[in-house]
Amino acid sequence: MKLADNKATLSFSNGSPSIEMPVYSGSIGPDVIDIRKLYGQTGMFTYDPGFLSTASCQSAITFIDGDKGELLYRGYPIEQLANHGDYLDTCYLLLKGELPDAKQSTDFHKLVNNHTMVNEQMQFFLRCFRRDAHPMAVMTGLVGALSAFYHDSTDINNPEHREISAIRLIAKLPTLVAMSYKYGVGQPFMYPQNSLSYSGNFLRMMFGVPCEDYVVNPVLERALDRIFILHADHEQNASTSTVRLCGSSGTNPFAAVAAGVACLWGPAHGGANEACLKMLDDIQKMGGISKVGEFMEQVKDKNSGVKLMGFGHRVYKNYDPRAKLMQETCNEVLAELGLENDPLFKLAKQVEKIALEDDYFVSRKLYPNVDFYSGIVQRAIGIPVNLFTGVFALARTVGWIAQLNEMIGDPEYKIGRPRQLFTGSPRLNVPGAK
Repeated sequence: MKLADNKATLSFSNGSPSIEMPVYSGSIGPDVIDIRKLYGQTGMFTYDPGFLSTASCQSAITFIDGDKGELLYRGYPIEQLANHGDYLDTCYLLLKGELPDAKQSTDFHKLVNNHTMVNEQMQFFLRCFRRDAHPMAVMTGLVGALSAFYHDSTDINNPEHREISAIRLIAKLPTLVAMSYKYGVGQPFMYPQNSLSYSGNFLRMMFGVPCEDYVVNPVLERALDRIFILHADHEQNASTSTVRLCGSSGTNPFAAVAAGVACLWGPAHGGANEACLKMLDDIQKMGGISKVGEFMEQVKDKNSGVKLMGFGHRVYKNYDPRAKLMQETCNEVLAELGLENDPLFKLAKQVEKIALEDDYFVSRKLYPNVDFYSGIVQRAIGIPVNLFTGVFALARTVGWIAQLNEMIGDPEYKIGRPRQLFTGSPRLNVPGAK
């Protein structure tokens, strides 16, 4: 960041002297006012619940222009990466800061493939969970447990340890997600097959069985790879901020990522596509296509308690660029599987049509987001609804690691410690105490 040409002046109506605060500019995006010395100079904090106007760090990884509907990974538009790259090359970009050349790509793919197996004892740890446990509960435990099985790379201040743990996490998350699925349905675990692509390997571990060969469908393989790319990172969202905050204490990378998994579980974050699919199911139960208009009217009634899931975004005030790509993928997958007449997809199209034409939704900039279509795609592939967030966590792991590494390398970083506006009781004395 660089010092901007102007400064910010904070004045007070009570006669206290004004103070000047430096303003910094990034390469693109809004300038920021540096308030680090505000408390020392005024005895006051800022108040910003939900961090609506607060930059918690400086970062060179991901940039979102919510008004334009633009998403950049290390400067590259998400559309170009999704159409002309694969997930592991995107991982390399996020971790290293640049796209790999042919040799670097080959070496990185091989490195990740060589770490896809997990310690055999993790099977016994997994079997301690109930078979009907939610996969995200299982995933939170499994990711956290990696630090017990791979404790030779848990020093967050050691660059070599961080690099080893990054590869292990990226490589092993598909295996763990597939294991949690297989355990829940009572099928034997499928060991990874390193001759397959990252996405193809995940499909085989999910849906293959030992008694027959599994042939990877290239359309589904590409669709899954695109899902991974679109979810790889998304600036300082709730789970990423959680990973940074957790890592700022010096905890190991596995524990920090486990914290991100736990945060992602929330329905307002990683569980949004699951909630979107549930909404479409509810409309179907109401009567299907003929009831979409009625449902949308209920959404507009603030007293109804009915919410429109999969539309609008905290940052995007335009069409989510990931949603456009996911819509294309949705069409491809449904066509490949002969599901063009899928009732939920028809419902989704009708909901989208009304939302994009009705002034109520247009004026509020409630455009479709990536969750609106990703749930339909995953459902078509065969991924159960309760595993959607696990797939999201798998894809986002590389973003969490890249953000964590960036924070550790920032000379200005220190343990996160937000302040508060206290509204409780002032000092009281216990009866009998002096």
